[in-house]
Amino acid sequence: MLDSFRERKLEVIETLGSLSDLARSVGAASLADRVDADLVKKLERDRFHLVVVGEFNHGKSTFVNALLGRAVLPVGVTPTTAVIHHIEWGDEPSSKVVLASGQEQPLPFEEVKTFATGGARADEPVSYVEVCLPAELLRERIVLVDTPGVNDLSLTRAEITYGYIPRSDAVLFVLDAGQPVKESERLFLEHQLIGKSRDKIFFVVAKSDIWNADERAEALGYVKNRLSALVEDPPVFPVSAQAALAGRAEESGVPELVDHLMRFLAEERGRILLDNALGEGLSAAAVLGRGVDARRRAVAMSAEQLARRIELLESDLAGHADTIEKRRLDIREEAGAIKAWARRDLDRFCDDVVRQLPGILQQASGDDLKQHLGPFFEHSFRQWAELETREIAAALEALGERMVALVKDDAHDVGKRVSGAMGADLKAPPIEVDRFAYDVGIFAVLSLGMGVMFANALLGGLLLAAAPALALWNRGRTEAEIKKRALELGPVVLREAAAKVGPKIDEMVDEFASRLDEWVVTAGQELHREVIEVLAAVRAEREAGASDREAELARSERDSERLSQLGARLEALRGKLRGASA
Repeated sequence: MLDSFRERKLEVIETLGSLSDLARSVGAASLADRVDADLVKKLERDRFHLVVVGEFNHGKSTFVNALLGRAVLPVGVTPTTAVIHHIEWGDEPSSKVVLASGQEQPLPFEEVKTFATGGARADEPVSYVEVCLPAELLRERIVLVDTPGVNDLSLTRAEITYGYIPRSDAVLFVLDAGQPVKESERLFLEHQLIGKSRDKIFFVVAKSDIWNADERAEALGYVKNRLSALVEDPPVFPVSAQAALAGRAEESGVPELVDHLMRFLAEERGRILLDNALGEGLSAAAVLGRGVDARRRAVAMSAEQLARRIELLESDLAGHADTIEKRRLDIREEAGAIKAWARRDLDRFCDDVVRQLPGILQQASGDDLKQHLGPFFEHSFRQWAELETREIAAALEALGERMVALVKDDAHDVGKRVSGAMGADLKAPPIEVDRFAYDVGIFAVLSLGMGVMFANALLGGLLLAAAPALALWNRGRTEAEIKKRALELGPVVLREAAAKVGPKIDEMVDEFASRLDEWVVTAGQELHREVIEVLAAVRAEREAGASDREAELARSERDSERLSQLGARLEALRGKLRGASA
């Protein structure tokens, strides 16, 4: 089903591989390594991730079993036993447990069903269970991720919401035909899912075989009407997993869903993946053009001239280190300022909630406190953290764009100096904001940062500890005593959570600053490094006696022509790709 995408991907990989080979032949080893590692290898190992989400007891795991064509995953799990499952292709069925520490434990394949339903469990917290098997759907380099219920307020739900969903290629949101689009589902979709994944959500109405022919049209109309308030023209697929597992695929609705998914992955997600790779390939080709020109000029130099050019460029690179260090200092200072005001915002938030607490407690009954105090803290903290993260993201993005502008100016100056050293007009590196976003990965950092923040600090138990602790304490107590205890306990729990969140904010900012710092160093040295590498390669070939000037000049012309052909090929592939999506 993904044949056309696979063919296009192989064309792109082959062309990028030729570009890498040419770079290595010219002597631009660093550029060749970057094309290999960041483009070719990434395309070769890239997979499509389909994440299945929904509330407990809605038939998610049975639905995944239907997609796989066999009963593999456990059904009927509870919030206390549920684990995430990664299912991918394997020539033979196998499975293992991946712990939160990163360590792996073997798990016999026949025990996959019992592991999450009361069977033997790992001693340490489990990150996920990995299952490999030869299911036809997985052959297309697809990874299915079966998740526990999103109506469970837990660390796992945070990981799904802020980790798996943003990184997925498609989200299958499973509804129950017996009670479709409940208010809790609507709220989760509106507040947690739609903003991040609007264009990649598919709604699966499981257990649709409970409808008779007369009910079916009316029920589907109701579902689509409810979802249309959240998503324009929502894709809704009624399925019967039981029919599919019983061998009645034609009446299950599963083939229609799979066909739609395959087209979406090939035409939308696959197109974006290839377009990004082709754009990076064109940038690499532009960079290599300088190396090809530098080699052509180096071939015409005497040994003394070549040595002087290398020495001059190395000296200029050393002098440019001061400029690079200044940029790095700017990054560290700005990151420190962002962390400082984020910490101040966190303190003010805690103070505001603590000030509100007496009024909230005054209006609430003892039973209300037992049920709603923990969720109130969790909701308040979540709301603040999401707003704060957007502000942090804006500040980091502004910092990144400022660094891009400065590095572009620096590169222009470097280009002039290197051109003077080479006696040629070597243009500055093509540094753009899009390339910065690709290299630094601002959105990946922020998404992961939110996931880490919530999974480790908010939903790990601190904010929800108030209600259970209060429930244990309040037996036989008067309502006044309960409220007094809540007033004492609430601020403590809130500030304990804040003490966990603060360092996580710092980690998120530091991770971005570290990536930006690395990018500034790499981009700032790129022109020097590439030209020095090429000149050094020419010198080494001469010293080895493997260089003939006339032959090398002819080779340089062929390299230039080959590069021109590869650039045209990349442009043609990109044009064809974009034309196919128009």
